[in-house]
Amino acid sequence: MANTKWLLDPLHSELGFKIKHLMITNVSGAIKNFQVEMETAGENLTTAQVRLTADMNSISTNNEQRDGHLRNGDFFDTENHPQLVFTSTKVEDAGSESFTLVGDLSLKGITKPVKLNVEYSGVTKDPWGTERAGFTVTGKIKRSEWGINFNSVLETGGVALSDEVKINAEVQLVKQAVAVPA
Repeated sequence: MANTKWLLDPLHSELGFKIKHLMITNVSGAIKNFQVEMETAGENLTTAQVRLTADMNSISTNNEQRDGHLRNGDFFDTENHPQLVFTSTKVEDAGSESFTLVGDLSLKGITKPVKLNVEYSGVTKDPWGTERAGFTVTGKIKRSEWGINFNSVLETGGVALSDEVKINAEVQLVKQAVAVPA
């Protein structure tokens, strides 16, 4: 059985996150520049090998001052660690077009295992006959596990930022043409 390769359509995909601020509201952000590659045995998604690379200098929360702070050593230290990398280790079928994507997340020179929830939206052909697959990916990580500990204690006894970060992505992948031997 031939392997099937899929590449990200960056115009129809987004990689976002949310973190509690002052423990009462979420602040949202996105990583604007990222790539995803997926390879499967045929069309079987449980065989998927997924790799995501993200340019941490492209982080955006729609506030340039905050974005600059996120890039410095208090948070992502993008000068020394410009990329986030996720490499899958297995995919588990969770039923009803849902999967658990297990893999290693490397951030700030630290690699830790994570589990992400994936909803498969199906495959369709675009107007030019190219096959596309859609996925919604969600999950939670604790930023402290990657050495991202910056915080402030509030007068009320709480902290300015939660440790938990929610990950949310909408991913559209494009099936690559199979080379046919001459």
